[in-house]
Amino acid sequence: MKRQELEQLFLSFGFKDFRWADPRRFVVADWVRMKCRFGCPEYGRNAACPPNLPGVDECRRFFRDYRKAVVFHFQKQVAKPEDRFEWTRSVNRELLKLEREIFLRGAEKAYLLFLDSCNLCPECSGDRRTCKLPKMARPTPDALAMDVYTSVRRLGFPIRVLSDQSQTMNRYAFLLLG
Repeated sequence: MKRQELEQLFLSFGFKDFRWADPRRFVVADWVRMKCRFGCPEYGRNAACPPNLPGVDECRRFFRDYRKAVVFHFQKQVAKPEDRFEWTRSVNRELLKLEREIFLRGAEKAYLLFLDSCNLCPECSGDRRTCKLPKMARPTPDALAMDVYTSVRRLGFPIRVLSDQSQTMNRYAFLLLG
């Protein structure tokens, strides 16, 4: 698919804030995986999170297999951290529809990385082998050891650590294309 055709498709799905990127320039780092392992409550409890994912070196090689990507930017303010899950579930489902449409139009390598942990199911099995939605489950970029902060800053997107919940979140989904 041509870039202009893809951009029209993004807009038709309501995704207006996006930028093209070279995935080989995404920063993949061991420290990101360590933050998952020692700091994220999803570690070992979500089928699309570590340790159910490849090691950092394999993740690095995975990104090198792609020549283009689209980074989608989303902003949201929530009263409590857990309030984001319904919103991210909805956005991730729409992004999956977009990924599928692009795949069906001939982009066989199209692969989405969610903007938040895979929470498509109310209760996750915690294991890829028993995942209830294996065709839909996707990891986040940071689950694949991507330093999202550095990677999106290079594209000119805003991102920072929030000091309290009243601040607006900047979240990012990545669509790898070929």
